[in-house]
Amino acid sequence: MHATRLATTAALRLALIAVLGLIGTSSAAQTDTDRPATASAAMPLTPALQRQLAQAVNDHEQGRLRKARLAFERLARGGLAAAHYNLAVMDLNHELPGARLDRAVRHLEQAAAGGFVTAQYALGELYESGRYTRPDLPRAMNWYRQAAASGSVDGQVAIGTGYYLGRGVPHDAAQALHWYREAAKAGDVGAQYLLASMYEKGEGIEIDLRLAHYWYDIAARNGDVAAPGKRDELARRIAADPPP
Repeated sequence: MHATRLATTAALRLALIAVLGLIGTSSAAQTDTDRPATASAAMPLTPALQRQLAQAVNDHEQGRLRKARLAFERLARGGLAAAHYNLAVMDLNHELPGARLDRAVRHLEQAAAGGFVTAQYALGELYESGRYTRPDLPRAMNWYRQAAASGSVDGQVAIGTGYYLGRGVPHDAAQALHWYREAAKAGDVGAQYLLASMYEKGEGIEIDLRLAHYWYDIAARNGDVAAPGKRDELARRIAADPPP
């Protein structure tokens, strides 16, 4: 599989939503068995809050962990999703007194419920990898689905792969195609190649060699090493037997 994945350590970076723009524009419906904890009303991201968040991240980077923690806790009480995420990161990095996984997960869920896409994807990765808790593929795929719906390209690839392999969700080639197409349109090279392959083979959709050629060409232009050969092979097949 050419599907790309975000490394586990990516879940352990502090976030500046004002700079990185990681608040999602939408979120998928939550299941009854995997409902994030209720978040308080979202705090408006004013310039003053941006400065406070930036200062707290700077304090963390400079090793002033207690000061950073107190600032994040204050911002989290006001409903700032990024602050919940950063407290989770500090817990996972054992930078808080009595660091606990359950507390980190609660903060991640608060951030995710507030639309923080990185937290949604991080929860998916956490439950898939089993690095911090027992692997739970259905729960991981639920979070990947939410991240994907919020616009995370990594989430789109992850849930697409889940549907493609029937891993944590039922095998559904049409759903895999949908999410790979979303990631491909966003520029993910692995998704572009996989989408081309699905069009070529008729997985989740009728065979369409012209679209397969189109996406192999895009993947080739973006550096996929296998795509040029597939593109050229399809070009010969189409020339020899043009579709109606």
